[in-house]
Amino acid sequence: MKKIFIICSVRGASSEYQQKLEDYVAKLESEGHHVHLPHRDTNQEATGYEITSQNFKAIFNADEVHIFYSSSSQGTHFDMGVSFALRKKIVIVENEEFGPGKSYARMLTEWVKDMTPTWEAKKRCEKLLRNYEKKRKEELERL
Repeated sequence: MKKIFIICSVRGASSEYQQKLEDYVAKLESEGHHVHLPHRDTNQEATGYEITSQNFKAIFNADEVHIFYSSSSQGTHFDMGVSFALRKKIVIVENEEFGPGKSYARMLTEWVKDMTPTWEAKKRCEKLLRNYEKKRKEELERL
């Protein structure tokens, strides 16, 4: 089965919104998928840097990313950028309406059409992760 990362709002999310996410994840997990849900699986008490590092690793290891898009969520935009750079397949679960012109909501629909991961992209991603882990280890040793 697939490893799936959920991109969604975390800070300031209502209990109803979190329940909707948990219901969606429960369905995926009942189908045998392994799902990373940030408000549940990322240490939200950590620093911003540590949170983004945890999410980066989870996105890197994911087969695909499912997104509940909210233009007001900074974390959503960060996780989208990581997913885009890693050329992850995405599934749009919720999107905002958009009109003419450029927007992240429109870009998501274009991304879905263009996501064709390649062997070269995978190798570049693996190299990025190795470099990231090496730099992180060096940073921790300096502390």
